Amino acid sequence: MNKPSKLIDPAPSSSITPGGSLSLSASTARLVLLVAALANPFCLLLCVTSVQSALADMKSGDIRGTVFTVESDGGRSFMPGAKVGLEGLPLSLQTVTDEQGNFSFPAVAPSTYRIEVNAPGLAGSAGVTVVAGTTLDVPIELKIDAVKESVTVTGAAEPAISTDPSGQTVIERSTVINAPNKYDRFDSLLPLVPGVVRGPDGLINMKGARSSQGGALVNSASVTDPATGNPAMNLPIDVVEAVKVIPDPYDPEYGRLTGAVSDVETMTGNFNAFHLSVQNLLVRPRKRSGDFVGIESATPRFTVTGPLIKDKVAFTESFEYRFIRMPVESLPQLQRDMKLEGFNSFSQLDVNLTQRQSFTASFALYPQKLNYLGLNTFAPQTSTPDLHQRGYLASIQHHYATGADSLLVSQLSYKRFDADVTANSNDPYRLLVETTAGGFFNRQDRYTYRTEWQETYQFGARNFFGSHQFKVGTDFAHSDYDGRVDLLPVTIVGISNFPIERINFGPASRFDIHQNEIAWFLADHWAPLQRLTLDLGVRFDRDSVTESTHAAPRAGFALMLTKDAKTLLKAGVGLFYDRVPLNVASFPLLPKRTIVDFDSTGEIFDSVPYVNTVANGGLRNPRSVGWNVELDRQLTSALTLRAGFQQRETARDFLLTPETAFDRGILSLSNGGSSFYREFQTTGVYKIRGNTLNASYVRSKAYGDLNDFNQFFGNNAVAVIEPNGRGRLPFDAPNRFLFWGQFNAPFKLMLAPTFELHTGFPYSLIDQYRDFVGPRDSQRFPRFNSFDLQVTRPVKLPFPHKDIKSRVGFSVFNLFNHFNPRDVQSDIDSDRFAGLFNGVGRTFRGKFVLEF
Repeated sequence: MNKPSKLIDPAPSSSITPGGSLSLSASTARLVLLVAALANPFCLLLCVTSVQSALADMKSGDIRGTVFTVESDGGRSFMPGAKVGLEGLPLSLQTVTDEQGNFSFPAVAPSTYRIEVNAPGLAGSAGVTVVAGTTLDVPIELKIDAVKESVTVTGAAEPAISTDPSGQTVIERSTVINAPNKYDRFDSLLPLVPGVVRGPDGLINMKGARSSQGGALVNSASVTDPATGNPAMNLPIDVVEAVKVIPDPYDPEYGRLTGAVSDVETMTGNFNAFHLSVQNLLVRPRKRSGDFVGIESATPRFTVTGPLIKDKVAFTESFEYRFIRMPVESLPQLQRDMKLEGFNSFSQLDVNLTQRQSFTASFALYPQKLNYLGLNTFAPQTSTPDLHQRGYLASIQHHYATGADSLLVSQLSYKRFDADVTANSNDPYRLLVETTAGGFFNRQDRYTYRTEWQETYQFGARNFFGSHQFKVGTDFAHSDYDGRVDLLPVTIVGISNFPIERINFGPASRFDIHQNEIAWFLADHWAPLQRLTLDLGVRFDRDSVTESTHAAPRAGFALMLTKDAKTLLKAGVGLFYDRVPLNVASFPLLPKRTIVDFDSTGEIFDSVPYVNTVANGGLRNPRSVGWNVELDRQLTSALTLRAGFQQRETARDFLLTPETAFDRGILSLSNGGSSFYREFQTTGVYKIRGNTLNASYVRSKAYGDLNDFNQFFGNNAVAVIEPNGRGRLPFDAPNRFLFWGQFNAPFKLMLAPTFELHTGFPYSLIDQYRDFVGPRDSQRFPRFNSFDLQVTRPVKLPFPHKDIKSRVGFSVFNLFNHFNPRDVQSDIDSDRFAGLFNGVGRTFRGKFVLEF
């Protein structure tokens, strides 16, 4: 039997579990390695390499096995070309089965491992324990995979680097578990992807797109808010199997977006044994002025999975309660906390109906109350709104493997998301030079739901002028938005402490808006030559709000430049059409406004009423054209490098513009907005003996129109609408260096450092009238610099049962206590003009995980 080659996964994450113990004779090396871990991550990598190489001659054992499926008559069919992964404490390896379905892992260190096998539409697994000097023979049966939604067939050996032209990045479960994560949210992991940042408004911006322009999926079901277009779902992080970011989704299955897309996959339930994990049982006290005052956070979480009918039916249940206070350091001691309270629940049922069919049903519930939304140095608690959200998502998914490499996926999902925006005071809302007073001016009640039905069929491979894999599908979604908006007067107070302008609004408005969206698509994965693969597709979208149908063609290719498949040139181009958020469609029904100006004595000298108008007779769907080119090279079995360029041009963006003529005003909503994003990226991934290092540098520019609709009518609305301007988008960070990794250290420590350094976000100067001074977004915050670290270690508990395990550790955020301000006094008439405030200092978090 030929020895299989190891396949190196180029994605900047890997399946690694905590551990990595060393012998006691290496105590000196342990000390050096531990110091290096805390002092310099790059030094740590060198130390890990040298120490681990010294262990290469330790006694080992061999693993071999056969992968097969069971036919309806009980006979076995062996599976060639299946991916086989070996995961354990010291290492993480991959191979493929040969023509007889055989695989082997020679010279494996003694330990306990898990073998995961995947083939088109099928999956299987087994646990093994390696003993020195022995050979294990492990037969693994493949069954219908309840998670994967597509299959890919190639006519030759699979290359060491992915041929997907979209440049996608996958954050694996090991990173989900081990990366430092301050609030244990899966969306907090997205900035580990080059080109993805959390903007100054706290929302995630992927590849130069606003949060409302991208796509957000959980198990392929859309989880965006139909009203705002922003992602609106929380999950207990324990159920997250992987998080995928696709910068250029050339697969026509993805639509209703003009930016990148994130897709979260949840774990499949355990069909063989029960597993329970519990963590965060202890509360953290709140410390103010040296004294403990109440609770800062309480986030207990438990997850259980196991079989209801062994090998047939499995369930997963995860629940977490969240109570978190997030301080603004520049406010008074007991008036500086935003407060979040809620819970997240996720239930999933996985059923193997037959050898070829599986069924998955899931239900997520995620109500929460966020008090003092938008709290900052210049907006105290009484002047901020409370945001109460209630939502759930129910989804049913059916997989039917109609052949060896063909698959039908059917999915039905229902999402409900309601939100209320309320004020913390009934006093008149006033915008002062130094601060804000009174109760928030915007009150909202939103009730939204979306029903979505998807059918996707991937045909078996066809051979003519090369190998073809066709995929067709359709997607229907119905959304409804029932809302009420009430806007109260806003007064601008100048440096003289007299009113200089007031905004009065008309009566509250109610509306009920419906939207039907239907899409159908065709895709072909074509390999005309052994070294060349082409991805071709077209998508058609129909939107009842705009009453229009659009065709969006897309194409990409991957070319192997070397015979060893270790150098790939990839590129693609695509046309994308976005959805119309339903709050945009409600704009003509929103309360009208009147701008009243005062003279220096406080007397009215001018008044201009404004009418809400949609320009050019109606709304159109925003669109973008995106393209990229990328070169990947696997230099060694451990090191993969990537260099790439990406550009996206977005047109028909929603734009608000106030206009006046003859003492009358128009607040115009149009599709006249545009923006572009350009990015040059270099990335390196280094993996050796269970250790991973990811480093990237991104040079980018995000530029466009600045009067985004959600800025003025979203959850945290802005009252003053100035004329539009063009400039750097608020989340633009031209230079960004990112480093993160996972390392097995002495004493069974798992070290997960993250370092981020990027240019500060832009902001604009204003005067006491809230008018812009100089070019928009011409100023910048200081450079952002933060080093985070999580350290965990398995520990033995004084319990007799061997299946009870635990991990303990800690996380530290902003280890070097760098000043990263989040607020700036941008009013040129202020005595504190250009002052920087609200930096988050060094923060520690403990970690304790109990598993059964």
